[in-house]
Amino acid sequence: MVRSATVDTTGRRRTRAHGRQPPSLSHCFSRVDMTGRRRTRAHLRDDARRDRGAEVDTTGWRRTRARRRPDLAARVGRDFAMRRFLSITLALLAAQAGAAGQPEPPAPALAGVYREGIDLTRYWVSEKLDGVRARWDGAALRSRRGNRLHAPPWFVEGFPAEPLDGELWLGRGSFERLSGVVRRAVPDDDAWRGVRFMVFDLPAHPADFDGRLRRLRELFAGGAPPHAGLVEQFRVADHAGLMAALDRIVALGGEGLMLHDGRARYRAGRTNDLLKVKRHEDAEAVVVAHLPGRGKYAGLLGSLLVETPDGRRFRLGSGFSDEERRRPPPVGATVTYKHYGVTRNGIPRFASFLRVRPES
Repeated sequence: MVRSATVDTTGRRRTRAHGRQPPSLSHCFSRVDMTGRRRTRAHLRDDARRDRGAEVDTTGWRRTRARRRPDLAARVGRDFAMRRFLSITLALLAAQAGAAGQPEPPAPALAGVYREGIDLTRYWVSEKLDGVRARWDGAALRSRRGNRLHAPPWFVEGFPAEPLDGELWLGRGSFERLSGVVRRAVPDDDAWRGVRFMVFDLPAHPADFDGRLRRLRELFAGGAPPHAGLVEQFRVADHAGLMAALDRIVALGGEGLMLHDGRARYRAGRTNDLLKVKRHEDAEAVVVAHLPGRGKYAGLLGSLLVETPDGRRFRLGSGFSDEERRRPPPVGATVTYKHYGVTRNGIPRFASFLRVRPES
């Protein structure tokens, strides 16, 4: 050891091992750790950081606890999103399980227009009620669009589990008052006491209308629910008999007649299996503008500019009460009007306002 050692300029003895390491600035500030490795001050700072919770990632960058916080936040966010997703999924599954066994009724059938010449012996005839279309889904009353109608709980007591199709009705000529009753989110018990749910079909039943009518009569034979009734269905032999029945209903203040094809299954949407019979035709249009009145209607509504689904515009100037002229249907509302055919340009003849269609 002595023969291989030298003395450096500082007076310290240097072995060959020392000699293999040329002096450098780092060696002036280093020490040897317990493993025999030389540790500089830079190494020592890194050791201190590691002791405080630092780590080296796969890219070689040293990451302290402070730098790891965004990663932790991201993991927490992902965990929260996953828990929320699972909770929503479980809630939907529970709702589906709760609805199991309840047949889902299809979208409502919408009537076409009667034209002379069809075989009327196939059809059942009933009064066309001037009410609000409603469907019972086995648990709640719903509008034509499927929105829930907020009837009082006592109103639906005794309703069957089978889906029903019908009209909420207050009587002939009472549509406006009825519309105000059923549109309320909080039902008025007194207002609902005069309403009846008049049933004319079973939308989820697989039979043709003859079979569905038999089933309806069975359901109501043992005593109808207090606030529901069955629409009377009868037969006519020919067009003359149909017009006589129409005149009788109109004389009583009714709106018209409905025809159900006895051989047809329930079909959603517009269909000729269901036909309406009136002395006039009716249709719907959207209000585009309010046109001011003149003379006795100065300061009031003169007419509505409306647009049909096929883009034709025309004016509705008759059929309004004074109150409706003071408070006309808003722009964007859908109104029902009656007319007597159309011109060569497709514009309704003698169009007259009937009512605002409920948006529910």
